[in-house]
Amino acid sequence: MSLSMIFIVVVILVIAIVAWYVTVNQKNQSAITPHQRLTPQQYQTTYAPRRHLLVDVRSPEEFASGHIPGAVNIALPTLPQQMATLPKDRPIVLYCRSGARSSSAAQMLSKGGFDNVHDLGGLIDWRAQGMPVS
Repeated sequence: MSLSMIFIVVVILVIAIVAWYVTVNQKNQSAITPHQRLTPQQYQTTYAPRRHLLVDVRSPEEFASGHIPGAVNIALPTLPQQMATLPKDRPIVLYCRSGARSSSAAQMLSKGGFDNVHDLGGLIDWRAQGMPVS
């Protein structure tokens, strides 16, 4: 086998491996259900008036220092153990202090089969817009 034939075979193998990797990666990305990010105003007009579950994923200490009225506290580290107790028949709206933990929680729930998951972001933005805190 000549050197040029070996080179062609190697190039074909590399192209096949890259194509396989891209295909698998695209399938994995599409399997993650994206969650919707809400502004405080969207939450107040769309979700507050209807049946939903509002979840504060901060620590119990943070929750005790002030939270959105009607919220339940499920700290992010305990969310995997609590997922089986959460309703799948109504919207779940998540928030934290800045929006990082709520985004992680929303991704976790989406991967866990929850279809109606919304990320309210952080209590910082909530308070900055003059929204009520208990």
